[in-house]
Amino acid sequence: MSLTPTDDELMRRLHRDLRDDLDEEIELEFEDRHLDALAAAEGRPSTDGDAQSRQLYFRELLRLQAELVRLQDWVVATRHKVVILFEGRDAAGKGGVIKRITQRLNPRVCRVAALPAPNDRERTQWYFQRYVSHLPAGGEIVLFDRSWYNRAGVERVMGFCTDDQYEEFFRSAPEFERMLVRSGIQVIKYWFSISDDEQRVRFLARIHDPLKQWKLSPMDLESRRRWEDYTRAKEVMLERTHIPEAPWWIVAADDKKRARLNCIHHLLGQMPYQEVEQPLIALPERERHEDYTRNPVAPELFVPEVY
Repeated sequence: MSLTPTDDELMRRLHRDLRDDLDEEIELEFEDRHLDALAAAEGRPSTDGDAQSRQLYFRELLRLQAELVRLQDWVVATRHKVVILFEGRDAAGKGGVIKRITQRLNPRVCRVAALPAPNDRERTQWYFQRYVSHLPAGGEIVLFDRSWYNRAGVERVMGFCTDDQYEEFFRSAPEFERMLVRSGIQVIKYWFSISDDEQRVRFLARIHDPLKQWKLSPMDLESRRRWEDYTRAKEVMLERTHIPEAPWWIVAADDKKRARLNCIHHLLGQMPYQEVEQPLIALPERERHEDYTRNPVAPELFVPEVY
């Protein structure tokens, strides 16, 4: 059983979480040529073990993201169809890894489906119906930030479905996924696993950070209270829906950065992608016409240059 961290330990972990937020912003700006200057940018010597581990993280992330671009090219070229499900407890890091996967990909090829709670009309439909419209066509990758497994998790724990609906889900879900696979859609399922203590720290970080408080809903807080109920629901879900055609993969997610790298590395190994030769691109010369004159723009239309 994990011990409750001391106040000093808690503050250290909260500061680490804030530092990770900064790293997320740095990620958006980095290119390969910047990596050698990372330690200096950190304001600490490159021999600092923590700085070295962060440098390694950035280097590996960019390398894996370059491979994701190659994977994307292969998916488009072969008209492959991929569905990737991301499930896990609240604050487990699903959104973080989804962001890193999609960060440098074409949104027309790789898109995210994050469905809200069903409306009154959708609640009368076949349970899987609202997910079907988000499935990929040839040459597309769809990432589900939570999926039809809501019924096996939050709906079961919070009493949003009946016992009959719950049992019907377990009869239907494996057949639904087998049907997708038979139709040529590859289905990959990830469960992000975090400890009780780590979720507590991440929730506290959200509570005390005004930029993160929007991430906490009353449902999230209730899920914290019902930790053991969610654990039981997860165990049943994994046992009853782990099928050869669409197996579950567990990502150890207490360390956010390791979880991201491990998940992306594993994802790349799930498809036999190869380098796709791209045509050389030549920038054409701009045409200029003597009879063209650019119209002046009214000064009041410009955004004020405050910065």
